[in-house]
Amino acid sequence: MFLIYDTETTGLPRDWKAPLTDSDNWPRLVQLAWQLHDAKGTLISRGNHIVKPDGFTIPFTSAKIHGITTERAEADGIPLSEVLAAFDVDLARAQYVMGHNIEFDVNIVGAEYHRLTQDLEKLTSKPVIDSKNEATEFCAIPGGRGGRFKWPTLTELHVKLFDHGFGEAHDAAYDVDATAKCFFELCRLRVIQRPELVDPDGIVYEAPQLEAANFEATKKTAIQEPKAPVAAVSEDVPFVHLHTHSKFSILQAVSTIPELVQEAVDKGMPALAISDHGNMMGAFQFVREANKAGIKAIVGAELNVCRDHADKSTKDDGYPVVLLARNKAGYHNLTKLSSKAYTDGFYYCPRIDKELITTFKGDLIATTGGLFSEIPSLILNVGEVQAEEAFIWWKETFGEHFYAELNRHGLEEEQVVNETLLRFCKKHSVRYIAANSSYYTQKKQAEAHDILLCVKDAQNVSKPKRYIGKRGREFRFGMPNSEWYVKTPSEMRKLFADLPEALALTSEIAEGCESYVLERDVLLPAFDIPEDFVHAEDAVDGGKRGENAYLRHLTYLGAAKRYDEITEEVRQRLDFELETIERTGYPGYFLIVQDFTSAAREMGVSVGPGRGSAAGSAVAYCVRITNVDPIAYDLLFERFLNPDRVSLPDIDIDFDDEG
Repeated sequence: MFLIYDTETTGLPRDWKAPLTDSDNWPRLVQLAWQLHDAKGTLISRGNHIVKPDGFTIPFTSAKIHGITTERAEADGIPLSEVLAAFDVDLARAQYVMGHNIEFDVNIVGAEYHRLTQDLEKLTSKPVIDSKNEATEFCAIPGGRGGRFKWPTLTELHVKLFDHGFGEAHDAAYDVDATAKCFFELCRLRVIQRPELVDPDGIVYEAPQLEAANFEATKKTAIQEPKAPVAAVSEDVPFVHLHTHSKFSILQAVSTIPELVQEAVDKGMPALAISDHGNMMGAFQFVREANKAGIKAIVGAELNVCRDHADKSTKDDGYPVVLLARNKAGYHNLTKLSSKAYTDGFYYCPRIDKELITTFKGDLIATTGGLFSEIPSLILNVGEVQAEEAFIWWKETFGEHFYAELNRHGLEEEQVVNETLLRFCKKHSVRYIAANSSYYTQKKQAEAHDILLCVKDAQNVSKPKRYIGKRGREFRFGMPNSEWYVKTPSEMRKLFADLPEALALTSEIAEGCESYVLERDVLLPAFDIPEDFVHAEDAVDGGKRGENAYLRHLTYLGAAKRYDEITEEVRQRLDFELETIERTGYPGYFLIVQDFTSAAREMGVSVGPGRGSAAGSAVAYCVRITNVDPIAYDLLFERFLNPDRVSLPDIDIDFDDEG
């Protein structure tokens, strides 16, 4: 006997390698269908049941695939225990369990057995036949890993065997029918062979009379524009963008920092936030440009939050979460999170976890983020129960500084998420903000952004794209429309005409954030100079008279050893360099470098002769930082330290790592 079965579920597991006892990992069973056949293809028994939800809901994304909503399952479903009891009767009679990608179905049903504290072995002990594996060579579809053939989908296998596809895929009963039909045809063709199949030529598949499908065809629901109130939203209602990305979201956004700041100024916004993916590399430039332009800079980052940032045994990119700094203390906490994401949590991407967030949450703002963030993703792909649990955690962690983020780029998924978030907000007293997550500054840059995404993923622009859902090898990642730009306050007022309070709150949040600067003088350790060169005035005004005097002393001592005669040319060159060093304020830097290079030589460690622009400094040559005479070789000091463009010198030093 062959038991052929298929499942429809609430989604996919987060970790495919997790044990069946990890109930939080494995999705719930929504529909279970099966057919029991003998070796000749005769139908012995069958079942097709929808499971009545108990402690879970069916997420939007899954319902969109198989057509079973929570409401329908509650109306037409039967308890899980009754479904599995009926399944057990035929399972006990079967010698084999069979399916297409049967491992997934075994795991789903096995996890449900565990939830009911039933024995898993009655299922897992049965020999398995998987048409996905058995028919790979038969279908011979290119594109597998390592140059091998790829696994055929059930539709591809059906086309190979019967020259046409089948209707109602992702309805378990119809999938079982198609799988059984393919299985017995593969047996008849001797692609699949088992001892029980003694007469392949005599196999005739007996198909059952199927019930009406979950839905006749998947139809895209037209997205309803929000209904504006009778009175238009006042132009006085302010708006500030709190979720924008710059080019520092590497290969994911095209907006430059100056471009974003200028756009905010041109559109009359008093503040702007950036929240780049996985890093804060643009923060310094952003704060400087915003302060220069007279608008408030709100520094943020969209960091990936996984279960355990220290666990690198399993790939877990986590969910991107938007965090914004309310002030400089918050900025420092955000930098700590970003740094730890790289130094401690990097595994395929920089990651943090909720424990780190709890530690460094001070003076930070958290929002629910976009569709790929934790709460929206749970709403769409797992269920509202789990999404609400996560919502409560973020609220309890951040208190009044946690906000639901509502985006309206024209996606059906956003509409579902927004409706759910608004219900959560009302239930748990959380406020919500309007947002338009942007990856380019102006609408006309949408095509350039799409090309950038292709560069990132090494894909062709001509390949079909998909933003939400499984892409496989047939689709590339890409935005579904050109709405991901920095919209004007007027455009946002029109888009959120029904929720003016969500617009106004963005300005309130911006007003509650403090302005600050990140620029500061270069900090160098104070070099301990001999008493004879100490100037009392330096302690009063922070001057560097003593350091300059000591550097001059060391330079001319060294020059006396380096040159047979200190000519006027040498003296003029040294004086010019020393004056430039004094004017730019870096005598301490030279003293520090000469100190450790001299110490290295005294320890017998080989020091390189000089590399890069530092070889153009006669002072560096005289104090034995370098070993190349720039005067003899006519090397320019200005390439190293230019009096007209002051920046910290960069001296490259090579040490022999073996002494």
